[in-house]
Amino acid sequence: MEFGIFHEFLSTKSQSQAEAFAQSFAQIDAAEDWGLDVVWLAEIHMNPTRSLLSAPLTVAAAIAARTRRIKIGTAVQILPLGHPLRLAEETATIDQISGGRLIFGVGRSAFPRAYDAYGIAYTESQDRFAESLDIIKKAWTRENASHQGRYHSFENFTLVPRPVQQPHPEIRVAASQHDTYGAIGELGYPLFSAVRATPLSELAHHTAAYREAWTAAGHAGKPQAYLQVPIYVAATREAALADPHEGMMRFSMYRADLVRGPMSYETVLREKCIAGTPEMVTERLMQLRAEAHLAGVSAEINPGSMLSHDQVMSSLQLYVQEVMPNFK
Repeated sequence: MEFGIFHEFLSTKSQSQAEAFAQSFAQIDAAEDWGLDVVWLAEIHMNPTRSLLSAPLTVAAAIAARTRRIKIGTAVQILPLGHPLRLAEETATIDQISGGRLIFGVGRSAFPRAYDAYGIAYTESQDRFAESLDIIKKAWTRENASHQGRYHSFENFTLVPRPVQQPHPEIRVAASQHDTYGAIGELGYPLFSAVRATPLSELAHHTAAYREAWTAAGHAGKPQAYLQVPIYVAATREAALADPHEGMMRFSMYRADLVRGPMSYETVLREKCIAGTPEMVTERLMQLRAEAHLAGVSAEINPGSMLSHDQVMSSLQLYVQEVMPNFK
Protein backbone atom coordinates (compact mmCIF):
# COMPACT_ATOMS: atom_id res chain seq x y z
CA MET A 1 0.00 0.00 0.00
CA GLU A 2 1.42 3.38 -1.04
CA PHE A 3 1.79 5.98 1.71
CA GLY A 4 2.04 9.69 1.01
CA ILE A 5 1.45 13.14 2.41
CA PHE A 6 -0.49 16.00 0.87
CA HIS A 7 0.98 19.48 1.34
CA GLU A 8 -0.48 22.98 0.93
CA PHE A 9 2.59 24.96 2.14
CA LEU A 10 1.00 27.04 4.85
CA SER A 11 0.53 27.14 8.57
CA THR A 12 -1.36 30.05 10.06
CA LYS A 13 0.96 29.68 13.06
CA SER A 14 4.02 30.50 10.96
CA GLN A 15 5.54 33.92 11.53
CA SER A 16 5.94 34.71 7.83
CA GLN A 17 5.56 33.24 4.36
CA ALA A 18 9.32 32.58 4.30
CA GLU A 19 9.01 30.60 7.52
CA ALA A 20 6.06 28.67 6.10
CA PHE A 21 8.15 27.65 3.09
CA ALA A 22 11.10 26.68 5.31
CA GLN A 23 8.92 24.59 7.60
CA SER A 24 7.18 22.88 4.67
CA PHE A 25 10.50 21.90 3.09
CA ALA A 26 11.72 20.64 6.49
CA GLN A 27 8.64 18.40 6.71
CA ILE A 28 9.24 17.03 3.22
CA ASP A 29 12.93 16.46 3.96
CA ALA A 30 11.92 14.48 7.06
CA ALA A 31 9.43 12.43 5.03
CA GLU A 32 12.24 11.58 2.60
CA ASP A 33 14.60 10.61 5.44
CA TRP A 34 11.97 8.49 7.23
CA GLY A 35 11.08 6.51 4.09
CA LEU A 36 7.71 7.87 2.97
CA ASP A 37 6.70 6.85 -0.56
CA VAL A 38 5.44 10.12 -2.07
CA VAL A 39 4.74 13.79 -1.37
CA TRP A 40 1.72 15.39 -3.08
CA LEU A 41 1.48 19.11 -3.83
CA ALA A 42 -1.71 21.10 -3.97
CA GLU A 43 -2.47 23.83 -6.49
CA ILE A 44 -4.43 26.60 -4.77
CA HIS A 45 -4.75 30.14 -6.08
CA MET A 46 -5.71 33.46 -4.48
CA ASN A 47 -6.32 32.04 -1.01
CA PRO A 48 -3.65 33.54 1.27
CA THR A 49 -5.22 32.33 4.52
CA ARG A 50 -5.09 28.72 3.35
CA SER A 51 -2.14 28.00 1.04
CA LEU A 52 0.99 29.45 -0.54
CA LEU A 53 1.16 26.67 -3.11
CA SER A 54 0.05 28.46 -6.27
CA ALA A 55 3.01 27.22 -8.35
CA PRO A 56 3.29 23.49 -7.58
CA LEU A 57 5.53 22.64 -10.54
CA THR A 58 8.12 25.16 -9.35
CA VAL A 59 7.98 23.63 -5.89
CA ALA A 60 8.12 20.13 -7.37
CA ALA A 61 11.36 21.04 -9.14
CA ALA A 62 12.82 22.31 -5.87
CA ILE A 63 11.85 19.08 -4.11
CA ALA A 64 13.30 17.03 -6.96
CA ALA A 65 16.62 18.83 -6.55
CA ARG A 66 16.82 18.39 -2.76
CA THR A 67 15.68 14.73 -2.54
CA ARG A 68 16.88 11.46 -4.04
CA ARG A 69 14.21 8.84 -3.40
CA ILE A 70 10.72 10.11 -2.60
CA LYS A 71 8.23 10.36 -5.46
CA ILE A 72 6.72 13.77 -6.23
CA GLY A 73 3.08 14.10 -7.18
CA THR A 74 0.69 16.88 -8.14
CA ALA A 75 -2.65 16.72 -6.34
CA VAL A 76 -3.86 18.09 -8.46
CA GLN A 77 -2.52 20.07 -11.40
CA ILE A 78 -5.50 22.13 -12.61
CA LEU A 79 -5.20 21.51 -16.32
CA PRO A 80 -7.68 24.12 -17.65
CA LEU A 81 -5.69 26.97 -16.06
CA GLY A 82 -2.45 26.34 -17.96
CA HIS A 83 -1.34 25.94 -21.54
CA PRO A 84 -1.01 22.18 -22.14
CA LEU A 85 2.25 22.42 -24.12
CA ARG A 86 3.88 24.44 -21.36
CA LEU A 87 2.62 21.92 -18.79
CA ALA A 88 4.04 19.07 -20.88
CA GLU A 89 7.44 20.81 -21.01
CA GLU A 90 7.55 21.61 -17.31
CA THR A 91 6.42 18.18 -16.13
CA ALA A 92 8.89 16.44 -18.44
CA THR A 93 11.62 18.70 -17.01
CA ILE A 94 10.65 17.74 -13.45
CA ASP A 95 10.71 14.07 -14.43
CA GLN A 96 14.25 14.61 -15.73
CA ILE A 97 15.45 16.51 -12.64
CA SER A 98 13.97 13.86 -10.33
CA GLY A 99 15.24 10.89 -12.32
CA GLY A 100 11.74 9.67 -13.12
CA ARG A 101 9.93 10.31 -9.82
CA LEU A 102 6.99 12.41 -11.03
CA ILE A 103 3.38 11.27 -10.63
CA PHE A 104 1.04 13.54 -12.58
CA GLY A 105 -2.19 13.97 -10.65
CA VAL A 106 -4.70 16.06 -12.59
CA GLY A 107 -8.13 17.57 -12.12
CA ARG A 108 -10.39 20.56 -12.71
CA SER A 109 -10.65 21.87 -9.12
CA ALA A 110 -13.91 22.40 -7.29
CA PHE A 111 -13.10 26.08 -6.65
CA PRO A 112 -14.24 28.52 -9.40
CA ARG A 113 -12.30 31.41 -7.76
CA ALA A 114 -9.10 30.75 -9.70
CA TYR A 115 -11.02 30.45 -12.97
CA ASP A 116 -12.55 33.87 -12.36
CA ALA A 117 -9.12 35.38 -11.72
CA TYR A 118 -7.66 33.78 -14.86
CA GLY A 119 -10.60 34.84 -16.98
CA ILE A 120 -11.63 31.29 -17.85
CA ALA A 121 -15.25 30.17 -17.58
CA TYR A 122 -15.66 27.35 -15.09
CA THR A 123 -18.40 25.96 -17.32
CA GLU A 124 -15.66 25.19 -19.87
CA SER A 125 -13.51 23.33 -17.36
CA GLN A 126 -14.57 19.79 -18.27
CA ASP A 127 -13.94 20.21 -22.00
CA ARG A 128 -10.70 22.12 -21.41
CA PHE A 129 -9.50 19.41 -19.03
CA ALA A 130 -10.09 16.61 -21.53
CA GLU A 131 -8.42 18.49 -24.38
CA SER A 132 -5.41 19.50 -22.28
CA LEU A 133 -4.81 15.97 -21.02
CA ASP A 134 -4.97 14.64 -24.59
CA ILE A 135 -2.40 17.22 -25.75
CA ILE A 136 -0.02 16.52 -22.86
CA LYS A 137 -0.06 12.79 -23.56
CA LYS A 138 0.56 13.43 -27.26
CA ALA A 139 3.47 15.75 -26.48
CA TRP A 140 5.02 13.27 -24.04
CA THR A 141 4.79 10.25 -26.35
CA ARG A 142 5.09 11.42 -29.98
CA GLU A 143 8.20 12.62 -31.71
CA ASN A 144 6.10 15.14 -33.64
CA ALA A 145 2.69 16.05 -32.26
CA SER A 146 -0.12 18.01 -33.88
CA HIS A 147 -3.52 18.97 -32.53
CA GLN A 148 -6.61 20.75 -33.79
CA GLY A 149 -9.09 21.37 -31.01
CA ARG A 150 -11.63 23.73 -29.59
CA TYR A 151 -9.21 25.62 -27.36
CA HIS A 152 -5.74 24.77 -28.73
CA SER A 153 -4.27 24.11 -32.16
CA PHE A 154 -0.68 23.50 -33.26
CA GLU A 155 1.31 21.59 -35.86
CA ASN A 156 4.47 19.47 -35.61
CA PHE A 157 5.40 20.20 -32.01
CA THR A 158 8.43 18.33 -30.63
CA LEU A 159 8.65 18.20 -26.85
CA VAL A 160 11.98 19.04 -25.25
CA PRO A 161 12.96 17.45 -22.92
CA ARG A 162 11.30 14.05 -22.98
CA PRO A 163 10.12 12.44 -19.74
CA VAL A 164 12.40 9.85 -18.18
CA GLN A 165 9.46 7.52 -17.56
CA GLN A 166 8.23 5.71 -20.62
CA PRO A 167 5.83 5.94 -22.25
CA HIS A 168 5.08 8.77 -19.80
CA PRO A 169 4.76 9.53 -16.07
CA GLU A 170 1.84 7.89 -14.28
CA ILE A 171 -1.39 9.89 -14.55
CA ARG A 172 -3.97 9.92 -11.77
CA VAL A 173 -7.30 11.72 -12.00
CA ALA A 174 -9.22 13.32 -9.13
CA ALA A 175 -12.77 12.20 -8.37
CA SER A 176 -15.34 13.91 -6.18
CA GLN A 177 -18.87 13.08 -7.36
CA HIS A 178 -20.20 9.54 -7.84
CA ASP A 179 -20.52 9.74 -11.63
CA THR A 180 -16.89 10.88 -11.87
CA TYR A 181 -15.69 7.60 -10.38
CA GLY A 182 -17.35 5.61 -13.13
CA ALA A 183 -16.06 7.95 -15.82
CA ILE A 184 -12.46 7.58 -14.59
CA GLY A 185 -12.83 3.81 -14.44
CA GLU A 186 -14.13 3.76 -18.00
CA LEU A 187 -11.08 5.76 -19.15
CA GLY A 188 -8.73 3.42 -17.31
CA TYR A 189 -6.88 5.86 -15.02
CA PRO A 190 -5.91 5.44 -11.37
CA LEU A 191 -7.93 7.86 -9.26
CA PHE A 192 -7.72 10.12 -6.23
CA SER A 193 -10.66 10.18 -3.89
CA ALA A 194 -10.86 13.13 -1.49
CA VAL A 195 -13.29 13.62 1.38
CA ARG A 196 -14.14 17.27 0.85
CA ALA A 197 -17.27 16.57 -1.18
CA THR A 198 -18.30 13.14 0.13
CA PRO A 199 -18.01 11.41 3.53
CA LEU A 200 -15.81 8.43 4.27
CA SER A 201 -18.90 6.27 4.81
CA GLU A 202 -19.67 6.59 1.07
CA LEU A 203 -16.15 5.79 -0.14
CA ALA A 204 -16.73 2.06 -0.71
CA HIS A 205 -19.85 2.79 -2.79
CA HIS A 206 -17.91 5.20 -5.03
CA THR A 207 -14.86 3.00 -5.54
CA ALA A 208 -17.11 0.03 -6.37
CA ALA A 209 -18.54 2.06 -9.27
CA TYR A 210 -14.98 2.84 -10.37
CA ARG A 211 -13.94 -0.82 -10.37
CA GLU A 212 -17.11 -1.91 -12.17
CA ALA A 213 -16.58 0.68 -14.92
CA TRP A 214 -12.93 -0.35 -15.26
CA THR A 215 -13.87 -4.00 -15.69
CA ALA A 216 -16.72 -3.25 -18.08
CA ALA A 217 -14.38 -1.23 -20.29
CA GLY A 218 -12.01 -4.19 -20.56
CA HIS A 219 -8.90 -2.48 -19.26
CA ALA A 220 -5.87 -4.60 -18.51
CA GLY A 221 -4.30 -4.52 -15.09
CA LYS A 222 -5.86 -3.68 -11.76
CA PRO A 223 -7.88 -0.54 -10.94
CA GLN A 224 -6.05 1.66 -8.46
CA ALA A 225 -7.96 3.89 -6.04
CA TYR A 226 -6.09 6.24 -3.69
CA LEU A 227 -7.58 8.10 -0.73
CA GLN A 228 -6.60 11.66 0.23
CA VAL A 229 -7.72 12.37 3.79
CA PRO A 230 -6.68 14.49 6.78
CA ILE A 231 -4.71 12.34 9.24
CA TYR A 232 -3.37 13.33 12.64
CA VAL A 233 -1.43 10.90 14.83
CA ALA A 234 -0.43 11.45 18.45
CA ALA A 235 0.91 9.32 21.28
CA THR A 236 -2.35 9.56 23.23
CA ARG A 237 -5.99 9.51 22.18
CA GLU A 238 -6.60 12.74 24.08
CA ALA A 239 -3.90 14.67 22.22
CA ALA A 240 -4.87 13.15 18.87
CA LEU A 241 -8.41 14.46 19.20
CA ALA A 242 -7.65 17.79 20.89
CA ASP A 243 -4.67 19.05 18.87
CA PRO A 244 -6.30 19.15 15.40
CA HIS A 245 -9.79 20.23 16.54
CA GLU A 246 -9.62 23.82 15.32
CA GLY A 247 -7.99 22.92 12.02
CA MET A 248 -10.27 19.96 11.29
CA MET A 249 -13.37 22.09 11.78
CA ARG A 250 -11.90 24.79 9.54
CA PHE A 251 -11.03 22.17 6.93
CA SER A 252 -14.56 20.79 6.97
CA MET A 253 -15.91 24.17 5.82
CA TYR A 254 -13.56 24.74 2.86
CA ARG A 255 -16.44 23.78 0.61
CA ALA A 256 -19.37 24.98 2.68
CA ASP A 257 -21.66 24.61 -0.35
CA LEU A 258 -21.03 20.85 -0.32
CA VAL A 259 -21.55 20.32 3.40
CA ARG A 260 -24.81 18.57 4.17
CA GLY A 261 -25.86 20.68 7.14
CA PRO A 262 -23.85 21.69 10.22
CA MET A 263 -21.33 19.08 11.40
CA SER A 264 -20.23 18.40 14.94
CA TYR A 265 -16.61 17.56 15.65
CA GLU A 266 -17.67 13.96 16.23
CA THR A 267 -19.14 13.86 12.71
CA VAL A 268 -16.01 15.43 11.23
CA LEU A 269 -13.85 12.82 12.98
CA ARG A 270 -16.04 10.04 11.63
CA GLU A 271 -16.62 11.26 8.07
CA LYS A 272 -13.91 13.75 7.11
CA CYS A 273 -10.66 12.74 8.78
CA ILE A 274 -8.69 10.13 10.71
CA ALA A 275 -7.25 11.02 14.10
CA GLY A 276 -5.88 8.87 16.88
CA THR A 277 -2.95 6.94 18.24
CA PRO A 278 -0.88 4.89 15.77
CA GLU A 279 -2.99 1.86 16.67
CA MET A 280 -6.27 3.72 16.10
CA VAL A 281 -5.14 5.18 12.77
CA THR A 282 -3.83 1.79 11.61
CA GLU A 283 -7.14 0.13 12.43
CA ARG A 284 -9.17 2.78 10.59
CA LEU A 285 -6.97 2.63 7.50
CA MET A 286 -7.16 -1.15 7.43
CA GLN A 287 -10.94 -0.93 7.57
CA LEU A 288 -11.07 1.58 4.70
CA ARG A 289 -8.57 -0.44 2.65
CA ALA A 290 -10.71 -3.56 2.99
CA GLU A 291 -14.01 -1.80 2.27
CA ALA A 292 -12.88 0.41 -0.63
CA HIS A 293 -10.03 -1.72 -2.04
CA LEU A 294 -7.53 1.12 -1.64
CA ALA A 295 -4.11 1.01 -3.27
CA GLY A 296 -2.77 3.86 -1.17
CA VAL A 297 -3.44 6.80 1.13
CA SER A 298 -2.25 10.38 1.16
CA ALA A 299 -2.41 12.16 4.53
CA GLU A 300 -3.27 15.83 4.64
CA ILE A 301 -0.81 16.56 7.42
CA ASN A 302 -2.06 20.02 8.44
CA PRO A 303 -5.78 20.19 7.61
CA GLY A 304 -7.07 23.70 8.11
CA SER A 305 -3.46 24.94 8.47
CA MET A 306 -3.85 25.44 12.23
CA LEU A 307 -1.24 23.02 13.59
CA SER A 308 2.21 24.16 14.64
CA HIS A 309 5.34 22.92 12.88
CA ASP A 310 6.25 20.79 15.91
CA GLN A 311 2.80 19.18 15.95
CA VAL A 312 3.01 18.39 12.23
CA MET A 313 6.48 16.88 12.59
CA SER A 314 5.44 14.72 15.54
CA SER A 315 2.34 13.44 13.73
CA LEU A 316 4.31 12.85 10.53
CA GLN A 317 6.94 10.80 12.33
CA LEU A 318 4.32 8.58 13.97
CA TYR A 319 2.48 8.22 10.65
CA VAL A 320 5.60 7.10 8.79
CA GLN A 321 7.34 5.09 11.50
CA GLU A 322 4.42 3.61 13.45
CA VAL A 323 1.50 3.38 11.00
CA MET A 324 3.03 2.85 7.54
CA PRO A 325 5.04 -0.31 8.42
CA ASN A 326 1.78 -2.16 9.15
CA PHE A 327 0.87 -1.90 5.43
CA LYS A 328 4.22 -2.82 3.89
